Amino acid sequence: MVREQWSREVEYILACVGNAVGLGNLWRFPYLCSSSGGGAFLIPYFVMLFLCGIPLLYMELAVGQYTNQGPVCAIKSLCPFFQGVGLSTVMLSFFLATYYNVILSWALYFLIESFQTPLPWSSCNNWWNDISTCAVYKYNDTGEFNNASFIKDNVTKESPSAQFFRKKILKQSSGIDVPETIQWELALLLLSIWILVYLCLFKGVQLTGKVVYFTATFPYLIILMMMGYGVTLPGSKDGILYFITPNWQKILSPKVWVNAAAQNFNSIGIAFGSMIAFASYSNKKNNVFRDCLFVCFLNSGTSLLSGFAIFSILGFVSNKLNIDIEELAKEGPSLVFQIYPEAFIPMTYPWGNIMAFFFFFNLICLGIDSQFASVEVVLTTLKDHIKKPYHRILKRREVVTLVVCVVAYFLGLPNITHGGIYFFKLIDYYSSGISLMLIAFFEVVAINWFYGANRLSKNIASMNGKEPLFYFKCCWYVVSPALILFIMVFNWSNYSPINYGSYIFPVWADILGWFIAFLSLVCIPVGMVKAIYQSDGSSFISVSNQCLFLFCLL
Repeated sequence: MVREQWSREVEYILACVGNAVGLGNLWRFPYLCSSSGGGAFLIPYFVMLFLCGIPLLYMELAVGQYTNQGPVCAIKSLCPFFQGVGLSTVMLSFFLATYYNVILSWALYFLIESFQTPLPWSSCNNWWNDISTCAVYKYNDTGEFNNASFIKDNVTKESPSAQFFRKKILKQSSGIDVPETIQWELALLLLSIWILVYLCLFKGVQLTGKVVYFTATFPYLIILMMMGYGVTLPGSKDGILYFITPNWQKILSPKVWVNAAAQNFNSIGIAFGSMIAFASYSNKKNNVFRDCLFVCFLNSGTSLLSGFAIFSILGFVSNKLNIDIEELAKEGPSLVFQIYPEAFIPMTYPWGNIMAFFFFFNLICLGIDSQFASVEVVLTTLKDHIKKPYHRILKRREVVTLVVCVVAYFLGLPNITHGGIYFFKLIDYYSSGISLMLIAFFEVVAINWFYGANRLSKNIASMNGKEPLFYFKCCWYVVSPALILFIMVFNWSNYSPINYGSYIFPVWADILGWFIAFLSLVCIPVGMVKAIYQSDGSSFISVSNQCLFLFCLL
C-alpha cells in the first residue's frame, strides 16, 4: 500500500515546527534562563543544542524519512533487538496526549471569561475570592497602578488572577487524595478540545498540513504583540534586564548544563517519536539537514522571543505588586495562568479583553499542534501494525482517530477533578521527567551503535546525495550518548520525591508515578525478549552478541 505523503514540503516543516514550538517555549525556557544565569544560560543552551539537539533531530528525521515508517517499525527495521524502544516513545507520547489537552482546556476557560467586563480576575469581590488573602489593587483614571493602595500586612497575599485560577477554575482541593468530583465545566471544555484535535487529524496529514499553516504561524504574531505591549509598561525594563543579565558563576553548576540539555530534548521533541512519525510521510528526496536546522533555530529563536515577552510583563507585575521578580519567575501553569493575566487588568476597555483573548487563543494554538504530534505518533503506529482480525474494523483512519481520542479523553478526566492539578503534576513529572532520558539513550544506542552511524550516513547519502559531516558521526557515536548518560546519572543521583509548592505527595502517589514511568520503560526489555524468542540460527547468535554487549555497557 502506498504511504500517504505531505502535500507540500512546507506543510511538513510547519508541522515539525508546530511540534517543537509549544508551551515549553513560553513557560519553561524563560524561567530556566532567568534562574540559571540569565544571559549566561545561553552558552550551555546553545552548546547542548549543537551537541545533542541538532544531531539527534537530524538522526530522527533521517530515520523516519528513510524507512517511511513510524517509530516502532522504523527502529525495529534498523535494529530488531531494540524494537521496544520505538514502542516506549509511543507510550510516552500517549501519556503526554492524555494530560496536555487539560492545559488547553484551562486556556479555553480563560479565553471564554475574557469576554466579561470587567475581567473576572481583576478584583477580589467575587464569590470565589478569599478577601483575607486576596491582594487589593486600585488604578487611577489613566489605568496606572497606585502603589499606595496596596494593602500591606503580615498576611501572605495572592493576586486576584491566582485565586481565579486556583479557586474558580481548578477548585483546588487540599491534596491528590482528595479528588472529590469531576468538574463538568472543564470536562466539556476538554471534550471540545479533543473534538478539535479529531477534526484536524481524522483525514491524515493532508488535512493536518493545511491546519498548521495557521496554528504554527499565528502564535508569532501574538508573541510580537505581547512583547510590543510589554515593553511599554512601567517596570518592563527591570524584567528584561533580569532575564538577560549574565550571572557567570551559575553556569559552572552541573545542574544548569543538565537543564540546558533537558530543555533542548523536551522542546525539540527528541525521543517522543513524533519527529520520526512526521518524517515518515515526507518525500525521500527532502533535504534532511536543512529541515533539521530550520526547525531547531526557529525553535530556539521563539524561546528567546518568548523570554523577552514574558519578562517585560513580569517586570511590570513585579513593580505593581512590589514583589521581587525572582519570586514571580516560575515555570509551568502558575506563570501563564496566575501571573501573566495580571498584565491585562490595567488596560482600558476593550483593550484588556482583546489582549487577554488573543493571549489565551495563542496558548491554544501553541499547544494544539504539539498535541497533533503526540496523537499522530499513536495513529501512525496503529496504522503500521493493524492486522487481521482488526483490519476490517480499524482500517479507516476516521475510526482509529476516534478511538484514540476517546480513550485519551477519558484517561485525562482525573486531571480535571478538584485534586486534578496534583495528578497533572504527578503524571507530567514521572512520564516525561523520569522516562525520557533513558528512552533517548536506548534510541541513540540502537540506531548509532547497533545499526551503525556509518550505515545511517550512507542512508542519508542515498536520499540527499552526500553523507553528513564527520561532526555528526562523532556526536551520534560518542558525544550525544555520553551527555544523555551524564544527565540520567545526575538526575537520578539528585532525585527527590515530587512536591507541588509546599504540598508533599503521599507515598502511594510516588509509587503510582513510578508505575506510570514503568509502563513506558518496560517496553524496552519486553522487546528484547521478543527479539530473542523470534530469532533463529545466525540471527540468534547476533542477538546474543548484542545482549552481551549491552550487559557489558551497563
